[in-house]
Amino acid sequence: MKARLKRVLLRARYAAMGAAVGAAIGSVFSRNAASTGGAIGAMVGMTVADTRDSASSYLEEAREVEFGTLSSDGDGDSPQN
Repeated sequence: MKARLKRVLLRARYAAMGAAVGAAIGSVFSRNAASTGGAIGAMVGMTVADTRDSASSYLEEAREVEFGTLSSDGDGDSPQN
């Protein structure tokens, strides 16, 4: 439950930042462009948050696999950093 809530809040944070940046850029041109820029920025922010979340989980899984093979080589001499 905690991980899911964290993911939702991260997604909302990135969507809000994207909307703010998009609206700021769009406001240079017109009020309608600010609204459209905010909507597009929110979608981009949400996509970035999802991509970051999936990339982080993929890297974490790869680290577990890599470090698991180093520590279970069978001879009892595991490398220490």
